[in-house]
Amino acid sequence: MVRLLWAALWPILPLLFLHGAATAQARLQPQLPLLERGGLTAAQLAIVINDDDPASVAVGDYYRRRRAIPDANVVHVRIPGKPHSLDPARFQLLKEEIDSQLKPGVQAVLMVWTAPYAVACNSITGAYTLGFDGALCRETCAAGQPSAYFNSNSTRPYATHGMRLAMLLPTESVAAAKEVIDRGIASGFRLVPASAYYLTTPDAARNSRAMFFPPPGRIAAKKLATRRLQADALERAHDIMIYQLGKASVDKLDTLRFLPGALADHLTSHGGDLLGSTQMSSLRWLEAGATASYGTVSEPCNHWQKFPNPAVLLRHYVQGNSAIEAYWKSVAWPSQGLFIGEPLAAPYRRR
Repeated sequence: MVRLLWAALWPILPLLFLHGAATAQARLQPQLPLLERGGLTAAQLAIVINDDDPASVAVGDYYRRRRAIPDANVVHVRIPGKPHSLDPARFQLLKEEIDSQLKPGVQAVLMVWTAPYAVACNSITGAYTLGFDGALCRETCAAGQPSAYFNSNSTRPYATHGMRLAMLLPTESVAAAKEVIDRGIASGFRLVPASAYYLTTPDAARNSRAMFFPPPGRIAAKKLATRRLQADALERAHDIMIYQLGKASVDKLDTLRFLPGALADHLTSHGGDLLGSTQMSSLRWLEAGATASYGTVSEPCNHWQKFPNPAVLLRHYVQGNSAIEAYWKSVAWPSQGLFIGEPLAAPYRRR
């Protein structure tokens, strides 16, 4: 636990130091360590299409063409019935079917469908990347399997850690899925002024990661301002690149404008239950204009390690990591967490 706490804290320490010594203009210039060169590319990403789901086929073909995914990196499977969850045995067969079609250089996998999104108490992205954790299902509030990729500087997760990252691209609406893809692609064209918003809400139990919120200031080289607020929800902000808070349901999304490549998530128990009805689904973030999001599929309790760490997410995203890399690097115990959206969005990658 101590090791994970320090691993999460150290990226924000330069920000805290600079915050104390800020100029009158309160400009923060985080001294972030250099990453390895490069980042995840289309040639390293495989897409998995469910041939039993016409929406998966349509969106998968659109993504392949728009992102120039090599034909050799397109995997076809059949999952009849669109179940929300798979049992572990059925999932293992699916994983073996996917893996058998992957080339050695593939570092990440994009599953192109909405459901299935869970494997018992695990998310399908967590079970694919880390392996199914059956012990967690006996006590979902227990500590999860630690991720070796947490806060890593690696740009090749499979080569370095033996982990192929997984993300889900929801296809409930073909038109909406295409818009998410287009936003991810648009994020790579030009750097624009933007803000990262971190809200501490009155919901104390869901504020467990607020201690990792970056201090207010500016990362001038990236044209990015960091803003911390005490509020129930953000309203009428039109420059959002990151939006993170803790709440069961987030209001006023219809007043917001997310920039291409925006990441947004809320710490709550069942955000990753995409088609559930007990709490706000992470799908709402994509519908509101975000490009990627995250949520848990089973009761995680409010361990900060099971949710994106704001300091770690910011650090890796502004240094040029793609959405799938930055999000995966930000979660210490990701077995219950579902990563969704357009994986190759990278608004801060050097052009």
